[in-house]
Amino acid sequence: MPETPSVPSGPREALPFAVGLDDSDSPADVMDALLLDRFTTGEQPHAHGATLDRVRPDATLLPPGARVLWGAKDEDRSSVLAAGEGWTILASRWKHRADVTVTATDPELAARILAEATDGAKDEPEPEPEDVTMGFWYLAPQRGPRRMTRRISADTWEGARPNYTAPVAESMDRLMKLTPEDVTGRLLLLHGPPGTGKTSALRTLARSWQDWCQVDCVLDPERLFNDIGYLMDIAIGEDDGTEKERWRLLLLEDCDELIRGGAKEATGQALSRLLNLTDGLLGQGRNVLVGLTTNEDVERLHPAIVRPGRCLARIEVGPLTRAESVAWLGREDGVPAEGATLAELFALRRGASPAELPEQRTPAPGLYL
Repeated sequence: MPETPSVPSGPREALPFAVGLDDSDSPADVMDALLLDRFTTGEQPHAHGATLDRVRPDATLLPPGARVLWGAKDEDRSSVLAAGEGWTILASRWKHRADVTVTATDPELAARILAEATDGAKDEPEPEPEDVTMGFWYLAPQRGPRRMTRRISADTWEGARPNYTAPVAESMDRLMKLTPEDVTGRLLLLHGPPGTGKTSALRTLARSWQDWCQVDCVLDPERLFNDIGYLMDIAIGEDDGTEKERWRLLLLEDCDELIRGGAKEATGQALSRLLNLTDGLLGQGRNVLVGLTTNEDVERLHPAIVRPGRCLARIEVGPLTRAESVAWLGREDGVPAEGATLAELFALRRGASPAELPEQRTPAPGLYL
């Protein structure tokens, strides 16, 4: 029988560690390499790490008694490399997040040092009544899929309802009251001209559904369905820690190229993977909804997207009528005869002249739920 290879068990018995540096590397890159040295050689073979989305300004991200060895700071990142008996820690902080990694001689020590370094470091501001938690996914270079959470402002549906023309508001009434037992299709499609309030409606929806649905926005949807690893990470999901078995709504904004009529020819497998996530094998056993926004007319969308039974809701969000616009603005002066979009009404409220508004289009909202 062939001899079973041995696993390195002590310092300097692991694979040789070599680092090449050039003028494109930063001092922080050097500190990354210094941390990896003790891990790679087996001197400290156990590593624990954590990412904090929001960190208190006065948090050191170091445990008590840490001996600072190296430090680096530039306009984007500040890093500290420190050590103690049997462990090393690297704390790196960016504008919106921090990464802390500990290597140690045993896993219990690594876990303890990490817990001490991050204890009380996370900044949790008091949520405002109109705030709702939303996740944001993106594919980071050399780091893979990442998810960050933010508290965003979101109006109640009662407060936002006047922003939408009557047929849209009536359909939204039913959508805002939806419960898990009412879910049929897995796609939510909002389409219509720019400035009509599609994104605002999604923020309000996140607030209305917050008791049963975790809402995540994908910042780079054009990459999501062309990267299998990224797609699988999002399909599996990351819990927001509130409770188990919550539904998730993935928001993909302005994804016209993905869902228009010629999408399959233009984007390869991307459209097929989107449909697979909603009602194919990839979506089986996952309580996942996908929300799409687009400026495309419904007639130009791929028939697979809009076929009956696939959409939980398909709503064309159009401008308000002139009467609705006058009621919203509180005056007739400046309101176009064809009505106005929500963005145009806000512009008029801020003092814009009618001549500054874009050329009007005829509203033609059509919808179903």
